[in-house]
Amino acid sequence: MEEIKLPISIVYISYNEERIIGKSLSVVSNIAKEIILVDSFSTDKTVEIAKEYGAKVYLEEWKGYINQKNSALEKCTQPWILALDCDEVPDEELLKSIAVAIKNNERFGYLIRRKTFYLGRLMRRSWQPDWKLRLVRRDCNPRWEGIEPHDKLIVDVPTKKLRGTLIHYPYENTLMHFQKTIKYANMSAQSYYALGRRASLFKIIFNPFFAFVRAYVLNFGFVDGVRGLVAALSGFISTFLKYLFLWEIELNEAKRK
Repeated sequence: MEEIKLPISIVYISYNEERIIGKSLSVVSNIAKEIILVDSFSTDKTVEIAKEYGAKVYLEEWKGYINQKNSALEKCTQPWILALDCDEVPDEELLKSIAVAIKNNERFGYLIRRKTFYLGRLMRRSWQPDWKLRLVRRDCNPRWEGIEPHDKLIVDVPTKKLRGTLIHYPYENTLMHFQKTIKYANMSAQSYYALGRRASLFKIIFNPFFAFVRAYVLNFGFVDGVRGLVAALSGFISTFLKYLFLWEIELNEAKRK
């Protein structure tokens, strides 16, 4: 008997995601009528893997996270949309919650709790709380906004929380983790400068400290042991580098004048 799939478009953007995208697609391909992938000309097997799971693949030059994700949204044809990163995998409880929400067909956006799998274990308190708006009705004007690389999905209706968890597999190892930390800190600094934000000695010295205390102490990151310490330190380093890079941009711009 043929399985009845939900009237939902699963949407991704990608570039060289062969490490993990198959894990996500193997789950969502069982429930979705449509899978959309906007790829930025990957040089690995990302596109090949996506096509194996029936995804509609579109090749587009990189336009930044926000514009790329909005381009992907425009290609969805189903009444409901589930926006995922290539390294995110819904658990069974979340899949059931999604099915119930679609059946009820109410005009809400749905927040999903994301937890990170890091160095062989699911983190309990680190990188929490992490609720993401991901399940939306296409007729509720979903769009990505925010600043690079911290985009945010927006809808014109109220939101509710779904039961279940979106498991996040962002880093293969600590080298990959801190390479991304540096990359995103630099991108954030450029976005801050474009918005008119500026660095200061106070921000360079104290904001990283506040970020560490919030992650490790106030949010109980210490419960995750060494992993929690690494997560909190990555927040410290990210914040320090963000304002240091911002200060450097200001310095270079002043030299050009």
